[in-house]
Amino acid sequence: MRDLFTAENSAMLLIDHQVGTMQWIKTLPLEVVKRHTLALAKTAQILHIPLVLTSSQEENVQGPLIPELREIVPDAFAARIKRAGIVNAWDDPNFKQAVEATQRTHLIMAGVTTDVCLVFPTISACLEGYKVQAVLDASGSPFDLSEDMARRRMERAGVVLTATNTLIAELAQDWSRPEGGQLLQILVQEVLPRMG
Repeated sequence: MRDLFTAENSAMLLIDHQVGTMQWIKTLPLEVVKRHTLALAKTAQILHIPLVLTSSQEENVQGPLIPELREIVPDAFAARIKRAGIVNAWDDPNFKQAVEATQRTHLIMAGVTTDVCLVFPTISACLEGYKVQAVLDASGSPFDLSEDMARRRMERAGVVLTATNTLIAELAQDWSRPEGGQLLQILVQEVLPRMG
């Protein structure tokens, strides 16, 4: 039986996309990670998918969440979970409570660094019975080795690895629907490689 992620069964979690932490990504161009993160936020907004944002120690080197999120999803931005320093967002009771409050069984996650911000909560959620997809091009790592190891750990734990364009297509289901047309615009204008 197919177990697709849909607008009705999914929640989206964007973890630690902060201006300082973004600078630690070396495995993908920062502009790509940022564009894809914002495309995910817009996708959640168009499809009315619950969106949970979280940050860690905004007052330290990590800095605030990227400001475009405030413009795109102001309510989720205002309600973001500010963690005091817990590395695995899933271990923060406020974050976990926010996820549980969505009452969704399928979790779409992107974390600014795959090897620290994303790997631990995806595995923790899988262990608790959630279906989890990790969006790997809205995440990155300082080192190729740590990126590769994090991906292997997630896959072994049952996390489905995906990319922004694949996820948007899965959620769209049909480009001819009004929402599908809006998502296609995001895909063409913001996600697909820019030529020239």
